[in-house]
Amino acid sequence: MYCVRVAWLCLFGLLLMSTTIGAAAANTMVPRTITKGVNITKPGCQKKCGNLIVPYPFGIGKNSGCAIDPWFVINCNTSFNPPRPFMGDLHIYDISDAQIRIGTYVAKKCYNSLGNVTYDKGAWATVGGTSSSPFTISEQNKFTVLGCDDASSITGSEQFRANATSVCISLCQRPEDVLQGYCSGIGCCQTSVPKGLKYYLFSLYSFGNHSRVWSYDPCGYAFLGEKDSFVFRGLSDFRDPTLVQRIVDTVPVVVDWVIGNLSSCVDARKREDYACQANSFCIDLDNGLRGYRCSCNPGFEGNPYLATGCQDIDECADPKANPCEKICTNTPGNFNCTCPRGYYGDGLKNGRGCTTKNSQFPLIKVSLGLGFGFLSLVIGSSWAYLIFKKRKLIRLREKFFQQNGGVLMKQQISSNEGGVESAKIFTAQELEKATNKYADDRILGRGGYGTVYKGLLPDKRIVAIKKSIMMDDSQIEQFINEVIILTQVNHQNVVKLIGCCLEAEVPLLVYEYVSHGTLFQHICMSGGVTSNWLSWENRLRIGEEAAGALAYLHSAASKPIIHRDVKSANILLDEYYTAKLADFGASRLVPLDHTQVTTLVQGTLGYLDPEYFHTSQLTDKSDVYSFGVVLAELLTGKKPLCMERTQEERNLASFFLISMKENRLFKILEPRLLREGSLEQLQVAAELVKRCLQLNGEERPTMKEVAIELECLRKFNKNPWTRDQQGNDEYVGLVDENEPLDLYSIQAESYTNASEILGQFNLDSSNQMIFPGNSPR
Repeated sequence: MYCVRVAWLCLFGLLLMSTTIGAAAANTMVPRTITKGVNITKPGCQKKCGNLIVPYPFGIGKNSGCAIDPWFVINCNTSFNPPRPFMGDLHIYDISDAQIRIGTYVAKKCYNSLGNVTYDKGAWATVGGTSSSPFTISEQNKFTVLGCDDASSITGSEQFRANATSVCISLCQRPEDVLQGYCSGIGCCQTSVPKGLKYYLFSLYSFGNHSRVWSYDPCGYAFLGEKDSFVFRGLSDFRDPTLVQRIVDTVPVVVDWVIGNLSSCVDARKREDYACQANSFCIDLDNGLRGYRCSCNPGFEGNPYLATGCQDIDECADPKANPCEKICTNTPGNFNCTCPRGYYGDGLKNGRGCTTKNSQFPLIKVSLGLGFGFLSLVIGSSWAYLIFKKRKLIRLREKFFQQNGGVLMKQQISSNEGGVESAKIFTAQELEKATNKYADDRILGRGGYGTVYKGLLPDKRIVAIKKSIMMDDSQIEQFINEVIILTQVNHQNVVKLIGCCLEAEVPLLVYEYVSHGTLFQHICMSGGVTSNWLSWENRLRIGEEAAGALAYLHSAASKPIIHRDVKSANILLDEYYTAKLADFGASRLVPLDHTQVTTLVQGTLGYLDPEYFHTSQLTDKSDVYSFGVVLAELLTGKKPLCMERTQEERNLASFFLISMKENRLFKILEPRLLREGSLEQLQVAAELVKRCLQLNGEERPTMKEVAIELECLRKFNKNPWTRDQQGNDEYVGLVDENEPLDLYSIQAESYTNASEILGQFNLDSSNQMIFPGNSPR
């Protein structure tokens, strides 16, 4: 375990870092104004600070009354030449109608050749410090990590969307692997920023203290900044002593702002402090911010937050921009074009203009002839275009079908008895109809690499349709082979892959629909409170069902399959709360004459087999380790990886083993289990977890042995208190009327935890090396 220090990055708030970085960036970022009109600020208020125009609702000077409220007060520091604007201690470079841009700060950690830390600098960050702050870190930013032996995570606080976490890992084996201009995880990693952050925390790690890469990369870096503003220069960045200053000078941080925090337009209009003034309208936001903004009505321009801010645009004043051919009359928010006496027409330059009346009849004839000719041309062109478009679409679908391995798929199906039924090839029209042309109300979940839709097939079956964004052409043959194998997997505890569609640019996969979300969601429903149906008996049942599914994949399937991403977020629950193993996007087929395969490391932090991570040798025992972490979740009700816990408790697997070694097992188990299960049963279950989590894969049991042991535990757990008084079956009353009938009904935009982005299927690229801890893929 390497010593990791928290890299603090200060962004916003009353207690911020010094202004040295702002001074360095003063001449690199050009400010922009949000209005064109004369009225920019309140009467008697200062309009500019140095090169920055400060429009209302922002205002210069504390207690000056120039800002709409204290959040928007700008301090103009005249000790600089020219003066510089600050909010708190933070240098402001730009104010627009929806955002402000500020200087960034870079976390840096350096090592010597022996692996000792020689430099460590960072900061923590808030945007206003409270949930009522009108400022939020924009999704236009990217979180970037530079280095060949580095990892960092950006995590929101408990108060503000606690579990929103992004992880970035940057590794490289050789200096020649580092490519200029690419941030794909080799030397440079970039990831999206969680939505709605008002507070976050940087943590900077190193896997080997740069001892292997020190000769060409002695330091690691992490920073937040506007996407596309940073260009990675490869190894030259690692050797550049001015790298931090270059990032500070050229990479701003984008912050969204709103008015009337916590109010919608409907609520705001009822309040005395409603901010939208005359000739303006209110805009409700749809980006997760709780508040509103104002905008001038069409035909007006200026500052909508000032009483006389939105002023009429005189369309007739500029002869070049005058829209009228003859007479132009300006009106509030509009204009009128008229023709003088003796002329007729609409008066518009781009319309019918003004024509003398004595030319009326010849003009009518010419106009009618041209009109009928043009109409015939439009109708004929439309028919030709529709026919051409339809044929082009057919050719395009045929092209996609060929390049996505359609011919190979048909050959595989025809060579496998029963394959036609088990591996259905859907047409693009069938899936478009099933999803109502991929309507927004059919979305089950959305991620960075695609979307999952709820579909209704003609036979009334409900399915989940996975529509990814990208696919590696070199893996088409492997993809087809795996689809054929997975469609023939027939197990009651494995989510069924029904078929696929190859007529789209990227193949679409059609899965069995599972309605009651993931096991992870039920273990940690809200604030650590587990679902009320998760009794000791039901936990044993779910564990046995999931273990049986993995044992089937390892030893009973036609070709052995290693899942490679076993976690509670990939164990789904149907309407009867039966466990269903899902997401084979990272799975690998194992040749019958091999016991292990060498692969690019893939998995999820907190579940990843340490032996597989260090050797890249994938075996079925890697799934056993991950399943051991799932069992630990079921016994403790804790997340597998949580940066907010103490150092000892941060990783559930190591904490569980340490607790057993120190005879503290029953202190970490969920209290409900101590009431329902005997101490002997819990001890046996814990010993099973311990054997699954052995660092040496050969010392771990097989999944078949795990399933048998869990089955034995269930049989010995048939105590009177696990059944109701009338002796009804254990499933009676299992479904609570207050439970959500369909967890997919929650809109993906409303999720704040990375584990809620998708309830069923992985949308991440198969080229991602390691995924965030609790994200259902």
